Amino acid sequence: MRKIALGLMSGTSADGLTVCAVQIRPFKVLHFKNYAYPAALQQRLLTAFSLRAAELSALHFELGRLYVKIVRKFLKDFSLSAREIEVIGSHGQTVYHGPHDKTPNTLQIGEPSFLSAQIGCPVVSDFRPMDIALGGEGAPLIPFFDEYFWGKKSAKILLNVGGISNFSVVGKKVKTLGFDVGPGNTLIDLACQTFFKKPFDKNGTLAAQGSPDKELVARLLTQPYFSQKPPKSLDKNTFGEAYLKKYFLNDLKKPHDLLATLTWFTAASVAKAIADFVPPAHQKEVIVSGGGCYNKTLLAYLQTLLPQIKVTTSLSYGIDPQAKESAAFALFAWLALHRKINHCAAATGAKRAAVLGKITLCK
Repeated sequence: MRKIALGLMSGTSADGLTVCAVQIRPFKVLHFKNYAYPAALQQRLLTAFSLRAAELSALHFELGRLYVKIVRKFLKDFSLSAREIEVIGSHGQTVYHGPHDKTPNTLQIGEPSFLSAQIGCPVVSDFRPMDIALGGEGAPLIPFFDEYFWGKKSAKILLNVGGISNFSVVGKKVKTLGFDVGPGNTLIDLACQTFFKKPFDKNGTLAAQGSPDKELVARLLTQPYFSQKPPKSLDKNTFGEAYLKKYFLNDLKKPHDLLATLTWFTAASVAKAIADFVPPAHQKEVIVSGGGCYNKTLLAYLQTLLPQIKVTTSLSYGIDPQAKESAAFALFAWLALHRKINHCAAATGAKRAAVLGKITLCK
């Protein structure tokens, strides 16, 4: 019987759980699907950082049980047997990420014991704490995946636009680099929900009808984080509702112009990071993944700001843009189960590379 690994990823937007089934050798994405959370659960997850301990603990277990239901549905949807699953990698839902706090810390919820007990296989979860224990930022973790697949090829910039944006720089004779860049979809989504009563700007259609305030964006890009040298990482709320209100809503713009400005902000922060931290010889190609890759206005802005660089998506390399992160955690879990390194210390600032993740077994 073939053995496959499952990866589970719930991003900063907390809109649902993406499940991906992969074959490890040779690596191949077999199936993936995103399962949307109910709106009420999404809201609870987005504000989980403010819950009391008892409420957060209950949500942690509730989410673990929900993951079982979703994985069972995924197996049924793709006619897979639980006996085929060698391991599950679950990133969990990030509630808080504070690597620069007085006590560096990070918290992801979604109790893995339910998956192990009811699906009947090992589950690897809680990938970030070991990196922090080794002096790292706890993020980003995806640069290892990027290095694993593109590290022996020509230099590439792998950009993921989720709630926030992050990228990796990998390639032959390239010292792998990776960090959180700045805003991604969160600010755009919040503006869409507030002014258009839509969850997100599908295809970037609304932003395309406005004009960006480039002077405002240029001023925002002088904020310290954008010039801070990597390694560096962000909490999901850094560019959230408070930031939107403070910098964009005081001088209220026309809604379409606001969306155009927020989209330009995401693109311009990426362009600045590339200009500041990526050697010119490695500025050849940007491969976009994550939900932001479907925003045509964002991609157009990126190409305008990076005229010397080819901008494409991971789909052109056989990996669906929305499957990449969940596929990565399937790989990380398989490597952890076999006691193999699944960690790029150069991207996080950790003292050394390690095996990340805690293994939950139920025999």
